[in-house]
Amino acid sequence: MRPSAGLTFGGRYELQSRIAIGGMGEVWQATDLVIGRQVAIKILKDEYLGDPGFLERFRAEARHAALVNHEGIANVFDYGEEEGSAYLVMELVPGEALSTILEREHVLSTDKVLDIVAQTAAALQAAHAAGLVHRDIKPGNLLITPDGRVKITDFGIARIADQVPLTATGQVMGTVQYLSPEQASGHPASPTTDIYSLGIVAYECLAGRRPFTGESQVAIAMAQINETPPDLPLTVSEPVRNLVYACIAKNPADRPPSAAHLSRAASALRRGDVQGAAAAVPAVLGTMGAATAATMLMPQQGATTATTVLPATPAGDAPGDEQAPKKRSPWTWPLIVLIVILAIVLIGTIVALAVNSGGSGPATPTTKTATAPPTEPTTAPPTAETPTTPSTVQVDRNAYLGMNVDDAAAAIEALGLPTSRQSGGRATDPGQTNTVTDVNPSGPVQPGTTIVLTFLEAPEEPAAPTGNPTVSSETVEPGGTVTVSWPAQTCPAGQTLSGYEITASNGANPPSSVVPAGSTSTPVTAPDAAGTFDVAFSYFCGQLQSPKSGSTTVTVEAAPADGGGGGSASKPEN
Repeated sequence: MRPSAGLTFGGRYELQSRIAIGGMGEVWQATDLVIGRQVAIKILKDEYLGDPGFLERFRAEARHAALVNHEGIANVFDYGEEEGSAYLVMELVPGEALSTILEREHVLSTDKVLDIVAQTAAALQAAHAAGLVHRDIKPGNLLITPDGRVKITDFGIARIADQVPLTATGQVMGTVQYLSPEQASGHPASPTTDIYSLGIVAYECLAGRRPFTGESQVAIAMAQINETPPDLPLTVSEPVRNLVYACIAKNPADRPPSAAHLSRAASALRRGDVQGAAAAVPAVLGTMGAATAATMLMPQQGATTATTVLPATPAGDAPGDEQAPKKRSPWTWPLIVLIVILAIVLIGTIVALAVNSGGSGPATPTTKTATAPPTEPTTAPPTAETPTTPSTVQVDRNAYLGMNVDDAAAAIEALGLPTSRQSGGRATDPGQTNTVTDVNPSGPVQPGTTIVLTFLEAPEEPAAPTGNPTVSSETVEPGGTVTVSWPAQTCPAGQTLSGYEITASNGANPPSSVVPAGSTSTPVTAPDAAGTFDVAFSYFCGQLQSPKSGSTTVTVEAAPADGGGGGSASKPEN
C-alpha cells in the first residue's frame, strides 16, 4: 500500500505529511485519531518483507525498542501490519536531524560536539543495558530538538536491517561511512560497534568531513578496516582528539569499555576536567592517536610526553609534522640493524686485539685496552633485558569494567597474571550478564599476583503473573469493545517493571500489544464475526518477559432484536 496524505493505518493513524524518505521506507507525520496526538509513522518498503523470518524479528525488535525507556531515545508507541505493509508508530520529535545541521554549518564547536556525544552515549547505554545494539548510528538518526536535546531514532529497525541479504536492495551499505571495521568484516555487532559509529559522527562534526572516503561503498568499507584516519584539526584540543581516536580504534578492545564510560568522559571534558575524563577513558591522556597503536609504540621509547603526542597533529595543517613520522618509520629498523652490525664488528676487533696482545708479552697499556671493551658486552645485555623483566605489571581497572568476564580474564592472563572469579550478585538485565563490576587488585601489581574479577550472574526470571485478566463484559457485539484489566505485577529485587504485553485470539485487536508499566487496563476490539476470543497478559522486567497469565474468554454475539431475550440468553454462559 503506497502511503499518501489522508490514508489511515491501523484504523487510527491518519497520514498528514511526509517528513522524510530513505532506503528503509518513508516517515510521515500522522494524527492518532484515538487520543488526538501527533506521531511519526515509519512505513517499511515492501522488499524488506521478503524474508520469511523478517516480520517475526521485526515484531520482537519493535517490542523491545518500545520497552527502552530513556529521554534520549524516541519512544515507539505501536507496531502494525496492514495490506502487505509493516509500520512503526513513534514519538514525533520537534527539531531537525544532525545531518541537516551539518549540511548547513559544516563544522560544530567542540562544546556542542561533546554535548551531542555525551547525550547520545547515555541513551545508547540504556539500550545496551536492555540488550539492544543500534547498528546504524549516523547524523541522520540523531534528532536535535530546539533546546539542544538529542533523540536517537530508528531503534526498532537498525538491528533488523542487516538480516536482509545485501543483494536484495544494497541498502545496508548505504551508511558504510559509519560502519565499524568488525561490521565491514562480517563479524557480529556489539555495543562497541555503536561507540565506533558515534566516534565517526564526532569526527565529522569536528573536522567537517568524514574520515574515510572512496569511490564505492566497498572501497569505503575497506578503508574502515585498513586505513588510518586523517588527523583532526589542531583547533580541537588534544584530550578531545584522543577521545575521538579511542572511539574509532580498529580494535574494539581499544575503544571506551562502554557507552556509559564515553558519556562520562565527554561530560568531563565539557567541564574542562581532563583527569575526570581520563578516569572514565584513559586514552584521553594520549594512549591512542590517529596513527595505529603499532606505529605509536616506537616513538614512545625514550620520548617525553610532548614527543609522544606528535603523531596526533593534523597532517594538513602542519606539513612538517606530517613528514616527521613518515621519515622515522621506514628508517628506524635499518638503523637498528646497522648499530647491531657495528657492535658485532667492534666486539670482533676487540677480541682479535686481545688474542694478539696475549702473544706479544705483558704490556700494561695493552692490558688496560683489552680489559675496557669487555665491559661493553657486559653492560649491553642488562639494557636489552630490562623491558622484559618489569618489577610490576600495570592493571588498568577501568579498562575491564563492563567487559565480558571471559574476555577480561583472557586479557589479564595475557599480561602474565593469573585470574580468579567471584560473583557480584545477579544482573538486573540480560545485557549485564557476565559483565565485570570490579577488578582487585589494580594499578601496579607484582608479577604472579592473582587478579580477582567480580562479575554479574544472569538475572532472576520474572515469575508467572499473579491473577488472570478480567473484562468489563463477558459478552460483546461484533466489532464492539471491551476493557481488559489485570492486577499490577512486581519484578524481582533490583529489576524494574517496564510494561505489559496483551494477547488476544481469533482476530480481536488491542490498540497496542505493549502497554506502559503505569497502566493496568486497555480496550480490546472484538472481531466482526460471532464466536469467542481469549485475552491474556504477560509483563516485562527490563527485557525479561514473564510467562503468560491464564486466559479469559469473551463471547461475541449479535444483539437480539428485542432487548429482553439477550439478557436471559447470556446468563447460561456465566
